Amino acid sequence: MPDTQSSHSPTPAGLETAKWLLDIKAVNFRPDEPYKLTAGWASPVYIDCRWVISFPDARRRMVQMGIEMLRRDADLAGTDYVAGGETAGIPYAAWIAAGTDKPMLYVRKKPKGFGRDAQIEGALEEGRKVLLVEDLATDGGSKINFVNALREAGAEVSDIFVVFFYGAFPNALDVLEEQGVRLHYLCTWADVLTVAEEGQYFSEDAIAGVRDFLADPVGWSVANGGKGAD
Repeated sequence: MPDTQSSHSPTPAGLETAKWLLDIKAVNFRPDEPYKLTAGWASPVYIDCRWVISFPDARRRMVQMGIEMLRRDADLAGTDYVAGGETAGIPYAAWIAAGTDKPMLYVRKKPKGFGRDAQIEGALEEGRKVLLVEDLATDGGSKINFVNALREAGAEVSDIFVVFFYGAFPNALDVLEEQGVRLHYLCTWADVLTVAEEGQYFSEDAIAGVRDFLADPVGWSVANGGKGAD
């Protein structure tokens, strides 16, 4: 059964993260002029987690909540490295690595083609456990590239952390689970919509448009020029 937005209930950390994202204007609602996401989906909403790098209070608190989550839900104590995915995951990985006093790596989308021709940057020892960090996840597909690169370099990877998970497109969590990795995330659209409505951050029409999208994200995507279900 597809994992959709409706299956994710708001959480205290999610609601706080949503408020930070809304307050710094990292959330964009545009039902009448859809965004085309990297994964090919059409969406009336866009979260720009890169925007967070310019807001010290927001990033400090999000990283703190992320570390608390990972200590609770993942084997953070047994993690040897924190790896950021190129490019948006790199600052988050740096902050989490600094906050936990762990070595950091970063993973390129593809080998750079010169020098060491490395896809993994940093001094990775084979057999070590690595936490992959990204800014957000839509359908999980792009994360597999990074996971495979780390594993091919000899790392053990079982957990991924992102600030935001769309929680809308079909089978995103299934795709990751099939590869033996668990996705940990602070916030989904359930959290953002709750805070946006309560705080009147957007018009009722804009929020209604987003709700239409979340009721049938695949159909909405196809109707607005994006990809459909595979």
